[in-house]
Amino acid sequence: MNAVIDAINKRRSVRAYEGTPVTKEAIEQIIEAGNEAPSAMNSQPWRFVVVQDAEAKKKLLRAALPNAKKILDLVKDSDPERHAAIMKRLDEQPDPVYYSAPAVIFVIGSGRYADHSCPLACENMMLAAHALGLGSCWVGFGSMVTETPEIVQLLDLLPEEKIYGPILIGHPKGYPDRPPKKGPVVKWV
Repeated sequence: MNAVIDAINKRRSVRAYEGTPVTKEAIEQIIEAGNEAPSAMNSQPWRFVVVQDAEAKKKLLRAALPNAKKILDLVKDSDPERHAAIMKRLDEQPDPVYYSAPAVIFVIGSGRYADHSCPLACENMMLAAHALGLGSCWVGFGSMVTETPEIVQLLDLLPEEKIYGPILIGHPKGYPDRPPKKGPVVKWV
């Protein structure tokens, strides 16, 4: 099978990591893969912030967790079972947002093309991590840190910028099974 197709089929969102640090060389390769993503009008509207410092990750968690819980409260009535399961996980795990990943890479973008382009950089990075034998996970809750001035300063976040993905990177403790996938909806014309 083609190596790229194989990587797409086998990559999983990893939420359990070994404590082993990820090498700077591996992180640089992952970022370079993100930087090679296509972008609208070749705008390349992204930049990257790598967080490996334990104290900085604790600050990120303290900023993100209350916001994650607020968002989950919005689905409490429409999906009470899912809400309860996720809230239980948030309350029981020591790091239910960043999963104690050794590295968190923030993809930050701005400009009119960022919404279309930055997610492509995120996917390239996750595929690159998989190709290097590392686990990765895009965590939406992890981007909910922009109300905390200390985190805004840590990320050098400008008012016009948006976080498109904290991408977790680390040596996986294992890989989850493939989740069920719906068949594609296709119209041929």
